[in-house]
Amino acid sequence: MAEQPHSFDKTYWDDIWHGDRAMAMAAGQPNPHLIREIGDLAPGTALDAGCGAGTEAIWLAAHGWEVTAADISADALARATEKAAEAVVSDRVRWVEADLSTWEPDARYDLVTTHYAHPAMPQLEFYDRIASWVAPGGTLFIVGHLHRGSHGDGSAHGHGHGDHVPPASASATAGAITSRLDPARWDVSTAHESQRTVVGPDGKESTIHDVVVKAALRQ
Repeated sequence: MAEQPHSFDKTYWDDIWHGDRAMAMAAGQPNPHLIREIGDLAPGTALDAGCGAGTEAIWLAAHGWEVTAADISADALARATEKAAEAVVSDRVRWVEADLSTWEPDARYDLVTTHYAHPAMPQLEFYDRIASWVAPGGTLFIVGHLHRGSHGDGSAHGHGHGDHVPPASASATAGAITSRLDPARWDVSTAHESQRTVVGPDGKESTIHDVVVKAALRQ
């Protein structure tokens, strides 16, 4: 079956956060790639681009980071605000409702991270945008959907996506991402592709295929 186009605009994401997937997306645990790759970094300022219900932003705040967390969906941010209050980290997170395809931050960050975010622009160009928001000496950390050609195997991808498989336009490979990072400016320490099995709130297992890139911007 031909893949259906997605615009990934505000209407799309508002529908997602009003729909039956919202509870599962909000209930997820912090991304294990983030915990493994970022846990040893000294805390500083961080931007979570496309934060959804704030799981990763809250984890960062709980580990000492001063976090700006941006998302296009007001409903997602409302859930995130409640979760941050429950985790007693509200004073360490600033929530920003923003379209990441046009928004510009007012600062550069020691860490810029994104987890399965798809704004209304080409995926690799989105990664270019967020890379420009990293401060000298800072870290870019991307977890995205792995592009695997045809998704006809029925595997599920992503952060609470369940059986909803993102289109190829919302995915990438490690090589495609790192090829856009100027080696004269960036030191890439992680560029790999992996799969893992997760169990959703309904007890159903799904396989997630990830692309993970971590790079430091030279001072």
